[in-house]
Amino acid sequence: MTIQWYGHSCFKISTKPEGRGSGEDVVIFTDPYNKEIGMRPPQGRADVVTVSHDHPGHNNAEALRGEAAVLDLPGEYSIKGVSIKGVNSFHDKEEGAERGLNTIFVFESEGIRFCHLGDLATSLDKKQLEEINGVDILAVPVGGPYSLMAKEAKAVVDQIEPKIVLPMHYKTPGNKLKLEDEKKFCKEIGICPREKTPKLILKKKDLESEKIQVFLMEAVNA
Repeated sequence: MTIQWYGHSCFKISTKPEGRGSGEDVVIFTDPYNKEIGMRPPQGRADVVTVSHDHPGHNNAEALRGEAAVLDLPGEYSIKGVSIKGVNSFHDKEEGAERGLNTIFVFESEGIRFCHLGDLATSLDKKQLEEINGVDILAVPVGGPYSLMAKEAKAVVDQIEPKIVLPMHYKTPGNKLKLEDEKKFCKEIGICPREKTPKLILKKKDLESEKIQVFLMEAVNA
């Protein structure tokens, strides 16, 4: 599985599910953003696009080529050998009364479970934790202000207990949204690397360590 970050909450996940005759990767994009946020929208071919909620920083599926399946609601899906689950959650601390709902997406392929929290703004309840159980890689918003802030993000990481944490949705060059940078989250979690990673290439065996790892990723669109 190969993971790249396009900035904000947008990741490209390329995977080869078992049992597929074609050697071509299945390509998933999460939360592609609109140019309104100040950055060039992601480009490329997609087989699956997930949209955690209908805001311009997360819903620009049209930017991508191909006849992608666009998923924007909770439910269970199987697309080209990839198992995907959408889990209902909230984009605010008032059960959606202020900013609406948010869908958490969990992808399973190559024996790896990747969870993208979207713009989650609350801790998770028992039912949500059961639905996303066994996460290997967690993409977590850390810059607020309408999603998790640094200390809240650390608390959610502690709830989920992933093997790898990928901070997202924080202030980066070009992004005009009022976000905090990643430094407070890094202080909270205490294990951020000094160098950023342009691309992660992972196999299931790479996730056997019991120690949690944090990767700060270099944005493809930077």
